[in-house]
Amino acid sequence: MEKVSYKDIGLVTTTEMFAKAMKGKYAIPAYNFNNMEQLQAIVMGCVESKSPFILQVSSGARKYANQTLLRFLAMGAVAMINDAGSPVKFALHLDHGDTLELCKSCVDSGFSSVMIDGSHHSYEDNIKLTKQVVEYAHAHGVVVEGELGVLAGIEDAVSAEKSTYTRPEQVEDFVRKTNVDSLAISIGTSHGAMKFKPEQCTRDSRGVLVPPPLRFDILEEIEKRIPGFPIVLHGASSVVPEYVEIINKNGGALKDAVGIPADQLRKAARSAVCKVNIDSDGRLAMTAMIRKTLAEKPAEFDPRKYLGPARDELIKMIIHKNKEVLGSAGQA
Repeated sequence: MEKVSYKDIGLVTTTEMFAKAMKGKYAIPAYNFNNMEQLQAIVMGCVESKSPFILQVSSGARKYANQTLLRFLAMGAVAMINDAGSPVKFALHLDHGDTLELCKSCVDSGFSSVMIDGSHHSYEDNIKLTKQVVEYAHAHGVVVEGELGVLAGIEDAVSAEKSTYTRPEQVEDFVRKTNVDSLAISIGTSHGAMKFKPEQCTRDSRGVLVPPPLRFDILEEIEKRIPGFPIVLHGASSVVPEYVEIINKNGGALKDAVGIPADQLRKAARSAVCKVNIDSDGRLAMTAMIRKTLAEKPAEFDPRKYLGPARDELIKMIIHKNKEVLGSAGQA
């Protein structure tokens, strides 16, 4: 595959976005996508709410889309935004890259940002791997996100039994030795729709599961140690209860699905957290509407007739997140 720079595609890096977000006390939404309808919804939702955004692709989604087609999808998204006469800019980001080779391949195919997740390695090996990725990416003007601490849960190829909170005493050393541009930390968020086991939660007066609160004490300590440094929250979907209910009512089987409450994400977005990853909520919104449409119209077989309503619902969800949860609306 021919090498291409993110600048040729019309993308930006996250450097300026993050600086503005920290100053303005909001967070940039980082939305994962797996198909055309999700991409359309992310672009339209962010154009409508005038929000900068990060388009995220896991290594699984990249394989699914085909890496050459993916580049043209990103170019198409830039053209869509320009056609709408919108000032919105976005970065194309590799989510949870796990090898130097994968990160290099993404840099060479037009990504403006890559994540190297060395959190499953020893601390020393994480530093070594992250540093190698940073050296290659920076030589091409691409920014790098590293990770310290391990998030529990399952998302694509990323899976861990239990969380390991980020140790604040390691962050200065890690950032200094690797020269990363942003840092994903573990303060109690988790991957997937089943983020917590029922025994980790309490129940409110209606019997609804309430997850354990995020460890803002760890976040504050990290902020003190690396002031003004961009912090990233992974596994930060709210697992919107309405979507879970629609899915289960229409033949789904999502038991004990619980996410991060929106008020906790709002609080995080006002701190050094300037990027919040959202994947599961996008999947749930689409699946809820597809199941509902097919249950109500069992004779329907035109994909546009069930993917269209799913896309519309995702646009609504994205506008809500940008306005009410992350505060990024109007910041383009």
